[in-house]
Amino acid sequence: MTSTPVQADIQLIQRILPHRYPFLLVDKVIDIDGTTSATGIKNVTMNEPHFQGHFPGMPVMPGVTIIEAMAQSAAVMVGVSMDMADKNMKVYFMAIDKAKFRRKVGPGDVLEMKVETLRGKPGAKVWRFGGVASVEGEMAAECEFTAMMDLG
Repeated sequence: MTSTPVQADIQLIQRILPHRYPFLLVDKVIDIDGTTSATGIKNVTMNEPHFQGHFPGMPVMPGVTIIEAMAQSAAVMVGVSMDMADKNMKVYFMAIDKAKFRRKVGPGDVLEMKVETLRGKPGAKVWRFGGVASVEGEMAAECEFTAMMDLG
């Protein structure tokens, strides 16, 4: 039995997730501990399309995209741990709960998203995760979310 990789670079992320620009919102995932927990990293840059209108002269990353980035980090964690590269995995939100936003996120920030599995195991279709996104140790957002893993 081989050991599970402890991180995923952008090439592996693209082999797991179907998302592409402008909706691929995670640059790497580190500290992958099986299907238990992981940390996603998003380098926030001014050239992202949402900054054009959110808001002109004061770019703020929309809260929903922060939650999406957390969900993508969780999907990569599961995908790496279950060897889902090149398997056409799709992941769909089923619920977002307890969402709170505490800090603006903007260009130049490095968004660190710690995600953990609250419910789910290999072979299950429905998973529940908790996530906290932070910048330089300061919480930007937190939430719980439920997702369905579709392998077909």
